[in-house]
Amino acid sequence: MGYKTLLVHLDDSARREARLALALDLAGRFDAHLIGLYLPMPHPRTPAAGSAPALEQRREQAQAAFLDAGARASCMVEWRAPQPGDTATAVLHARHADLLVLGQRERDDLAIDLSSDFLTDLLMTAARPAIVVPHSGSFPTVAQNILISWDGGREAARAASDALPLLRRANCVSIEVVAARHGTKRMRAEEEAADAAAWLDLHDVSASFHESARDPGVRTGTALLSRASDLHADLIVAGAYAHSRIHERVLGSVTRNLLETMTVPVLMSH
Repeated sequence: MGYKTLLVHLDDSARREARLALALDLAGRFDAHLIGLYLPMPHPRTPAAGSAPALEQRREQAQAAFLDAGARASCMVEWRAPQPGDTATAVLHARHADLLVLGQRERDDLAIDLSSDFLTDLLMTAARPAIVVPHSGSFPTVAQNILISWDGGREAARAASDALPLLRRANCVSIEVVAARHGTKRMRAEEEAADAAAWLDLHDVSASFHESARDPGVRTGTALLSRASDLHADLIVAGAYAHSRIHERVLGSVTRNLLETMTVPVLMSH
């Protein structure tokens, strides 16, 4: 079991190279076909930047850089620059890939997203796991030391299952459960963590597990990032959006917290 087709989102942002480097690394590990999906921002900052010659020049530069990087990495690559370049188009292409490589939204860089909800819309509707790359930092290694966020829910189970090819190749896998300090919920969390470790063991993945007490003053996502730092994890595996979109936007969520404050790549599934 592995990933046969990967898709990386390319645009005109400064972080395009970081996403591409990570995608090429994964494609090399799994001998996978890598699709470069070029969808730049639809509304440039200045009219001159949005002229037809300027758009064509940026597209040609992005294509040349992608093909050159693929050749240097000896990877099978395919360039796509579909029209229209919107979220619906991205979803259609994403559904024909096994794993997506996307970028965290950077508020100061308008080129990184097609719309304010491009990343979350793709996570919610593509029905494919995605590795989201932070908008800052370098990641020379990824998926060697993996932390799984586990709450026993549907999304967590889906994410862990989608991450199995990476989990099997990792040097270290840890399961983290953030639960109540006492009572039946804490006991249930401990049982769920042990059950998850046993399930992974049947898939040839040896994983340790740990339970953290929920602190009312600390967001769960923040606690997970802190735990990842303590363990020197280079990838977090987490389910995406356990509740309705409206609920998430009003109350916040582990998913949104991770997407906004991530310090290492995060693999998410919905």
